[in-house]
Amino acid sequence: MLDAIHFILAGMLVGFCVGVTGVGGGSLMTPILIGLFKIEPHVAIGTDLLYAAISKFCGSLVHAKKLNIVWSIVIWLAIGSIPASLATTWVLEHYLSQSTHYKAVLTMFLGFMLTITGLSIIFRPQIEKFFSRYRQQDNVELSEAQRQEIGKNKRLYIVIMGIILGVFVTLSSVGAGAFGIMALILMFPNMPMIRIIGSDVVHAVLLTLVAGLGHMTAGNVDFTLLMWLLVGSIPAIIVGTLLSSRMPEKLIRRILGITLFALGVNFMLNPVKAKPAKPPVVAIAATEQIASQK
Repeated sequence: MLDAIHFILAGMLVGFCVGVTGVGGGSLMTPILIGLFKIEPHVAIGTDLLYAAISKFCGSLVHAKKLNIVWSIVIWLAIGSIPASLATTWVLEHYLSQSTHYKAVLTMFLGFMLTITGLSIIFRPQIEKFFSRYRQQDNVELSEAQRQEIGKNKRLYIVIMGIILGVFVTLSSVGAGAFGIMALILMFPNMPMIRIIGSDVVHAVLLTLVAGLGHMTAGNVDFTLLMWLLVGSIPAIIVGTLLSSRMPEKLIRRILGITLFALGVNFMLNPVKAKPAKPPVVAIAATEQIASQK
């Protein structure tokens, strides 16, 4: 029961931060599970992917109701990301999972993604200012025809970005939100930001769900842990969202960015390594018998 309380509190902390700042839960939840609760990296990543899919689903419904989703972008992103996620899961299960470097590879990749995410959070104002030069100053509404045609000339780039996201997110559970938004800003500088966010959230739900189910088939999801995390995070997300206008968002974002950067560097420098296999009991007994005969 004590573990359950700890997991609920972790879910509340992550959910509150997500509600206040909008920072993806995967960036926070996975390092907490690995660093604080000593959950195995593959289980932490698999569980967090399903956690992200469920927690982001409510947000996707809001964006769908407000017509903030460019479905052509979501579809072409998914055409690249879903097969890439399935292929990455297959490689993990059939090749890397048997390797002694399996945990080290996952934690080093997680560290790399956390480092990049932390930097993007710290320097988000500068990044947004840079891209605002290429964005139309007037918030022109796109017609339905424009929304349907918007991806025609850039479908290949969208699919390639989907493939990259599919691999990154499946390996680390980090990047579906932050990197997806940055990529869409680069490709569609004149699109209203709310439509970029809405499209990215819906794609993130699809990608994290598929990646999470892939990890689930490999036995990398702890459903009891998932339940307690959701119990704590869902109410906290609502509270954080309601209080977001009264909280010092810039300060919290900076603290989160620095924390994620530090965690990322730590994971890269000190990856989780597989414990050495214990010698069989029979072998130990035989060794002791030989030693006693000498």
